[in-house]
Amino acid sequence: MTVSSATSSTSSTTSSSSSSSTSSSSSLTTSGTSTTSTIDWTALIESAVNAKLTQATQISTKITANEAKITAYQTLQTTLKTLSSGLSSLATSMVNSLATNAFATRAATISATGDVSASSALSMSVSNGAATGSHTLTISQVATAHKVTGTTQSSQTAALGYSGTFSLGLSGGSTADITITSGMSLQDVVDAINAQSSTTNVEASIVQVSSGSYQLVLTGTQDAADITYASSSGDDVLNKLGVTDSSGAFATVLQTAQAAEFTLDGISLTRDTNDITDVLSGVTFDLLQATPSGTTLTVTIGTDTSQISSALQTFVTDYNAFRDAVIAQQTTNSDGTASSSSVLFGDGTMRDIMNSLQAVLGTSVGGLTMADLGLSFNEKNELELDTSTLSTILSTNLSGVTTLLSAQTKTSSSQLSVVNTGSSPQSFTLDLAVDSSGNLSAASVGGDSSLFTVSGNTIVGNSGTIYAGMAFTYAGSTSQSITVTSTQGLATQIYQIAKTASSSTGSLQTLIDNLTSQDDTMQAKVDDIKSSASTFQTQLTAQYAKYQAAIESANNTLTYLKALLNASSSN
Repeated sequence: MTVSSATSSTSSTTSSSSSSSTSSSSSLTTSGTSTTSTIDWTALIESAVNAKLTQATQISTKITANEAKITAYQTLQTTLKTLSSGLSSLATSMVNSLATNAFATRAATISATGDVSASSALSMSVSNGAATGSHTLTISQVATAHKVTGTTQSSQTAALGYSGTFSLGLSGGSTADITITSGMSLQDVVDAINAQSSTTNVEASIVQVSSGSYQLVLTGTQDAADITYASSSGDDVLNKLGVTDSSGAFATVLQTAQAAEFTLDGISLTRDTNDITDVLSGVTFDLLQATPSGTTLTVTIGTDTSQISSALQTFVTDYNAFRDAVIAQQTTNSDGTASSSSVLFGDGTMRDIMNSLQAVLGTSVGGLTMADLGLSFNEKNELELDTSTLSTILSTNLSGVTTLLSAQTKTSSSQLSVVNTGSSPQSFTLDLAVDSSGNLSAASVGGDSSLFTVSGNTIVGNSGTIYAGMAFTYAGSTSQSITVTSTQGLATQIYQIAKTASSSTGSLQTLIDNLTSQDDTMQAKVDDIKSSASTFQTQLTAQYAKYQAAIESANNTLTYLKALLNASSSN
């Protein structure tokens, strides 16, 4: 009985302990006298790690916001680059053979008086920077090449049976020896002549007169030069083919060689070619046919204003594209707060650029404004171009349009010519020094000779100075001081604003670089936090694994004790 009483007491104690464990922890439960674990270790670890990662998430949100700003700045940068690129042809108005701006482009028209078609008599091309003006032209005769033919041959492929060597060329030019063998056909003779045409400037061909009737034709490849021929050994091949007669002269001349004869502005001229390139600088005439007596061609060379119109149309499109990009960053919600897409809302740099562009468009240069060009803002504040107004002013006041739009530089002396202009100060005095031999030796402003480089009679503004981009030529032989005056047109000013702001060292790129640097720093912090969280997760996993092992060990011990108690009770 004593043993039985003790066993009952022990069993009661175990039951009480188990009940106490249930009431003290929601994570542990008892079943009879066994303890099992219901702890969600994964959830515990995840919760602890996420707490560590909260700061990384907050930083990543800032990085995402910065990336949105970078994208927006890059959009502004791209639209400004497009704007400056489109304005480059209007920003300067230098007129020379190398100029590519819209004001230097040239167009030519040809008209005729009398019974002649202008387009049938003359074609022409004009290079940039050619002098504008009108010229009268008459064509007495066009240049022609020497062309001769031989007698009829019955076949172009049968062997001729001639064997000999002859020289061929053009008068005043080089010649070449051509050897013919007895087995060669008329076509072989043609091939042999043409193989040397780069030297002789004489080409051969075969004309089929009729079935079974072929003639050899020789043509000079240069006008106003006679074909020369001499048989040097063996058969006189061209004589055998009827090209030359017994005296050695050409038997049948299809076309005589002659020079072009024409008059330009009353001056009689002769050229050995119909492609005239050396009469007017930058102008090529192609003489097509003689003009009948009493007829005259009038050639008018002027600025190709269509290029200016096209450039202004491009400007309107590019300006509105930048404006739209700015407006997209100023979108608000119904309550007046910035839209979530307006990541640059209130941005000072963006506002300053837009204000600078609008300020330029509101100014006048040379007494004209953008309204005189047909430019205006519509009810949506978009820039528009009235092409009718523009066409009128281009035809009536081209010089005013040039001043209004472009950069122009003028000098107080005709001896100092402007070759190129830049974004120079509005006015300065250029002091030129000439040595005892009359050669230009130095150019300075305010006594500083490091601002310009002198090479011969050329003066170039040095890179890194405010005179960079400027270039002059000096025709004087004495030292003197010359005033240089520059004006900046609307296109020039907008071009410089857009180019500067969008450059690799501009204000937008500075903002992009700063945000990129911030993102790099913050990303490094995120990476550190994630690395630390990963280490923490590993530590917790190991630690909780030990807890789980301890619980399982305790359960095993409890199961063992239970077995002992049950065994004692049964005894």
